[in-house]
Amino acid sequence: MQMISYVIPCYRSSQTIGDVVAEIREKMQSLKKYDYEIILVNDCSPDETFDVIKKMALEDARITAIDFARNFGQHSALMAGLRQTKGEIVICLDDDGQTPADEADKLLEALENGADVAYARYSHKKHSLFRNFGSFVNEKMAEVMLDKPKTLYVSSYFAAKRYIVDDMIRYENSYPYVIGLVLRATKNIVNVDINHRNREVGESGYTLKKLLGLWMNGFTSFSVKPLRIATVMGVISALAGFLYGIVIIIQHFVLPDRVMGFASLVAILVFFGGMIMIMLGLIGEYVGRIYISMNASPQYIIKQIVKKDAAEKAPSSDDKA
Repeated sequence: MQMISYVIPCYRSSQTIGDVVAEIREKMQSLKKYDYEIILVNDCSPDETFDVIKKMALEDARITAIDFARNFGQHSALMAGLRQTKGEIVICLDDDGQTPADEADKLLEALENGADVAYARYSHKKHSLFRNFGSFVNEKMAEVMLDKPKTLYVSSYFAAKRYIVDDMIRYENSYPYVIGLVLRATKNIVNVDINHRNREVGESGYTLKKLLGLWMNGFTSFSVKPLRIATVMGVISALAGFLYGIVIIIQHFVLPDRVMGFASLVAILVFFGGMIMIMLGLIGEYVGRIYISMNASPQYIIKQIVKKDAAEKAPSSDDKA
């Protein structure tokens, strides 16, 4: 009997995670050829989320509850959950009930048909306008920086085979980016059409700051294209400056009475100064992340792992990889 591991990052979901777990249980009753486990990762939620998932873990041997020492973000929570999985297939989904667990069989069918990874695709997303905009930018960034196929839709609800997960968890640097890890492991990825529900309780935990941090992870952790783009922009700027210098020299001889305006000079200086600062900042971001990775900054720190009849404290250093 094949094992399915469900991984769910949890943040401010004390009122919704119970329904998500109940839906998984109900669905698995109809999938007789699979056994399952559920890994719930509390990303240092400020509400009672950990108390809720801890209680479920102590009542059900199939559930494991993980508690972070501080907030590390959704992708770090996913990495922590992936490292606890034992299943031949891993399904990741959200804690708010918007990703329907009762349609997990559609993802499983795609893997049975030969795909390595199957992502849910929604015809009508029920996220807020801000969240949808963030997803759009994330999609375009992945296309440009990570060579994601334009026809592939990436979401937080996906299923992956064991060997893909094993490759993903080999990544030990400080800034995990799950989409990048999937795309570097395989191109055999398909989309499965799945319904997207309205959010019944609360609001998305993604703020502008978190979205910018996520995009920066994608920019700098799995691609050097930003540096190449900066190089190309520098060459173009230098060429433009050279050509403009020739124009000024020609004007000096052809139109000696014409005087360059002060405003034009300031605009040019501001433009090129801004370009230089952007490029230096980008290089500094890469260097800073290299420095942090060399200092072995952890992806996450686990405060506690709770299973039925056993609540253990996990070492913060050995289980960070």
